[in-house]
Amino acid sequence: MKHGMYGTREYQAWRDMLNRCRRARTKEYPWYGGRGISVCDRWLRFENFLADVGHKPSPEHELDRIDNDGHYEPGNVRWTTRAVQINNRRNTRFVVYRGDRLPLTEAVRRGGDVIHYESAAIRIFRCGWPVDLAVETPPDPNHPRTRPR
Repeated sequence: MKHGMYGTREYQAWRDMLNRCRRARTKEYPWYGGRGISVCDRWLRFENFLADVGHKPSPEHELDRIDNDGHYEPGNVRWTTRAVQINNRRNTRFVVYRGDRLPLTEAVRRGGDVIHYESAAIRIFRCGWPVDLAVETPPDPNHPRTRPR
C-alpha cells in the first residue's frame, strides 16, 4: 500500500463500506449490497475515497450515507456521530412539530421528554393525535397502563 493509511480509522471505514456492498458473506450485506447499494468506481481506490470524504473529524465519527437509498458516492457520504446516524435510518419516523420536520425522537425531546417515544408514536400514528399534543402531554397517571405498579 503506497498511501500509508493501512490500519487507520479511515481505511477501516473504507474497507467496511466495500465489504457491506460487495461481499455477500458479510452479515451486513443484505441491508447494503443485497438491496442494491453500491460503491462508485472512483472509490474502489482508497486514495480517491479519502480525497473526496476527507479524514474523520474525531474517533466518534462514522461513515454515513445522506440518502439511505443512495449509493456510496461523492455528495452522498459524510462523517457523522452516532446520534446523527440514528436519526438517518430507513425506519426513522418523521413528524412536523412546531413547523419543523423532525425525527419523532427529536420532537419528543423538544416537547420536554414528558412521554416515551413509543407512547408518542401510538398517539400520533394509531390514535391520530396532533403532534404537539402527543409529545407535550404527559401520560395520564390514572390510566391503568401508566399507573406505577
